Amino acid sequence: MHSTKALFARSLWKGPHIVPLPIVRPKPGETVKPIKTMARSATILPNFIGLKFQVHNGKVYNDVTITEDMVGHKLGEFSPYVFPSPVFRAWMRFIVELELEGIANCPSCGFRTRKIFTYKQSKNK
Repeated sequence: MHSTKALFARSLWKGPHIVPLPIVRPKPGETVKPIKTMARSATILPNFIGLKFQVHNGKVYNDVTITEDMVGHKLGEFSPYVFPSPVFRAWMRFIVELELEGIANCPSCGFRTRKIFTYKQSKNK
């Protein structure tokens, strides 16, 4: 992956969106409290690797530990703020149960869990 392309997704003369954060490097064997921030739009830089952040999602602070794969992305991408509704979760649980029982996609009962696309063949070949 080209981390520099992700890091400079904005125009080059602007540079990455950096928010000044109180970053303290822990000494070996020492624990440091996570850095609390509401800056979801801050770009993750390579010197953040190994640090812990608490990113606000509008309601609570979610813990995020920075890894190499996250460099160039935004902090807010790793703190979800929308969760599936209980109705959706119940429906998905129902679908999984049907698939486990073998009822799903049953031609005799006419119930299908996935839409199956069929393409009409044209008469002109």
